[in-house]
Amino acid sequence: MNYSRISLIALLLLSVCFGNSFGQIVLPAPSPTATFSQKVGLTDVTINYSRPSKKGRTIFGDLVPYGKLWRTGANMATKLTFSDDVKIGGKDLPAGTYALFTIPGESEWTVIFNKNVNQGGTGDYKESEDALRITVKSIKIPENIETLLLNLEDVKPTSAVIELAWESTIVHIPLEVNVDEQIMASIKQSMTISPNTYQQAALYYQQSGKDLNQALEWMNKAVQMYEAEGSNVFWVYRQKSLLQADMKKYSDAIVTAKISLEKAKEAKNDDYVKMNTESIAEWSKK
Repeated sequence: MNYSRISLIALLLLSVCFGNSFGQIVLPAPSPTATFSQKVGLTDVTINYSRPSKKGRTIFGDLVPYGKLWRTGANMATKLTFSDDVKIGGKDLPAGTYALFTIPGESEWTVIFNKNVNQGGTGDYKESEDALRITVKSIKIPENIETLLLNLEDVKPTSAVIELAWESTIVHIPLEVNVDEQIMASIKQSMTISPNTYQQAALYYQQSGKDLNQALEWMNKAVQMYEAEGSNVFWVYRQKSLLQADMKKYSDAIVTAKISLEKAKEAKNDDYVKMNTESIAEWSKK
């Protein structure tokens, strides 16, 4: 019997059966993928990209030339998704997913949101598919950022900054979201549901610098409804006193703060006792 031939056949069969198990080696990606998500106002913003590292190289002006289109990352196109219509640099951008391209410069960058998200590199890029272009300043920093970073900073209820940082360069892309229409529609639809709705509507008006008289009217309705339920809402009285102080109605604010103080004592909440005591002392000097 030819044992060598039998052994060879057996080895080939094993290779066929288990080739997939033993033939694949998983290695770390040189430019690993990352996903960053952030809610800005009521809008969900998601960034999907690959993160190349510097590895001792000169990036801007060399590996990434000035004045030429850059895919702004590695591998497939960097994607930004917005759940609602937004403004980028003051320009309208409809809700959706876009490929991010840039043209770096020594002091200014062109930032491009392109409709074709299924592309790698710049070979398939077409300017005719651009949804939006803006120009922004670049910032030089003394630190060295080893790996490309894309995220959102300076997040506020109606705005944020899309930040790109690599090597010693930072680029800020202004982002604005429109929450007023969504919130106002929600307020109108929900006004009779709960005192919390009136309270939240009042806080939104106060924090957004809108009609403070309207905010106070809603806050009073919230207080009345909470009182009717028999709830000890010392924190709502606290919010009302702060609203009155913003309206420069300091005498009224002191009266409300004293109610909040007594109710906070009943609830044994030392933090609110301290805050109300300090506010009463401060407003008494106005």
